[in-house]
Amino acid sequence: MFITSFGEQNITYSCCSNFLIHLFKIALIGTLIDRLGVRENVFHRTLETVPEIDANCFSLEGERLTNFMRVIANISGYSQKLSLGHYTLDEAADAYLNGNKFFQRHAVIVGSTGSGKSWTTARVLEQVAGLKNANAIVFDIHGEYSPLKGDGFNHYKIAGPNDLESGKLDKGILFLPYWLLGYEAMTSMFVDRSDQNAPNQTMIMSRAIVNAKRTYLESTGHTEILANFTIDSPIPFCINQVIQELHSLNTEMVAGVRAGTEKAGEFNGKLSRLIQRLENKLTDRRLGFIFKGTEETMCFEWLEKLVISLIAGTKDQLSETGGVKIIDFSEVPSDILPLIVSLVARIIFFVQQWTESSYRHPIAIFCDEAHLYIPERHQSGSANEISVEIFERIAKEGRKYGVGLVVISQRPSEVNRTVLSQCNNLIAMRLTNGDDQAVVRRLLPDGLGSFGDLLPVLDTGEALVVGDASLLPTRIRISEPSQRPNSGTVDFWEKWSTDLSIGKHNIAVDGWRKQTMQEFN
Repeated sequence: MFITSFGEQNITYSCCSNFLIHLFKIALIGTLIDRLGVRENVFHRTLETVPEIDANCFSLEGERLTNFMRVIANISGYSQKLSLGHYTLDEAADAYLNGNKFFQRHAVIVGSTGSGKSWTTARVLEQVAGLKNANAIVFDIHGEYSPLKGDGFNHYKIAGPNDLESGKLDKGILFLPYWLLGYEAMTSMFVDRSDQNAPNQTMIMSRAIVNAKRTYLESTGHTEILANFTIDSPIPFCINQVIQELHSLNTEMVAGVRAGTEKAGEFNGKLSRLIQRLENKLTDRRLGFIFKGTEETMCFEWLEKLVISLIAGTKDQLSETGGVKIIDFSEVPSDILPLIVSLVARIIFFVQQWTESSYRHPIAIFCDEAHLYIPERHQSGSANEISVEIFERIAKEGRKYGVGLVVISQRPSEVNRTVLSQCNNLIAMRLTNGDDQAVVRRLLPDGLGSFGDLLPVLDTGEALVVGDASLLPTRIRISEPSQRPNSGTVDFWEKWSTDLSIGKHNIAVDGWRKQTMQEFN
């Protein structure tokens, strides 16, 4: 049983003076069976017996508490354990989770700014990185996890304007060329849905892209794919060929009714805005990682190299290190961030889906700042909608293909509810916003909603943990990771108290103009 509340009450009887009575409210949590068949120490959430009134109660402390919680988490003495820290009620008792169930059933890590959310994520990542054949990928939106080093980690960065000329995959620079985008993503990026000619533009652009992909396959000798490829197939093509075809149709003149006369073609003048948007995207250096990739990124074999770098476990990496891949998205423009993050997620999911089950190596996706690209509210046809669709699919079907989700956010109320509902493990740090608390309460099992009252009073680095990886809600003090993430928290008062002249604003302005971070030396 768990104590869910504690209070005091004065009671007066006619024959006696006042009594001070301590009142405890408890929740019966299940039945622990010493032996069930050949199994020992089996825990059932059902109540097979109920304690009698005046029955003795005993508290679990130290090693007994640790052993009991191992039973709850279904962890044997010899299995690999996911260690988080210590139980708040007894620091001598280690807190473990069932690592299999934590990633099989998806997980959520939430907490207000400064509550220790990044700290907790780093702690979990270190545990994963220590495994012999780890396989995880982290969407690092602000570059917080760059301090995590060691053989278990491999760092990548989406190419910024400064990386366009010299950046290579083997140097940790990622290009995500336009030909990896699916039909919906291309439409979202290139077509203005408010344009009255949007349907025509979408149709013509799709046809031009298919033609360009066919040309590539024929010119490179990959004719075996011609019969089955679609616009969504990840096949390189020349974007300039597409623009040239659009220009041709936009200025096309056809034979008129009278002999020797001409009239505007069916699409004459209707593709101008589409062409302009395409050409503007091509010249935007911020989008260079999409449109200005190296010659290698246009090779048919390059995708295999990308997939191995991102999706292969430790033992399948060329160096047999770096099973945890951290991707820095900090230089990706915010307006297309959902599109780019979901593109990587899409690659991971589809490769796992097309891999025979016996050769499928499970992978976990850590979605930092998930509310930015898996939002609850989104417009039809927007980049957010495309992102939500792929993450909803991973949340619903990922377990079948060995893809686990870890959703990390400081605003759970702004994260897509369908995705959250599929996450059966919760690590909740301090939350002060009422809407966020309400979302977490809905994620708690029936009868345990009162534990949500702890959310606003949790200490920094303290978490409420519940889910399939540990059936009972437990209050845990997370151990410090060996390498702290760069959370970016600034000590305002201390900074304001110094008399140092910092300056360097001119360098910041220069970086803003060039759309790339400058050296502040």
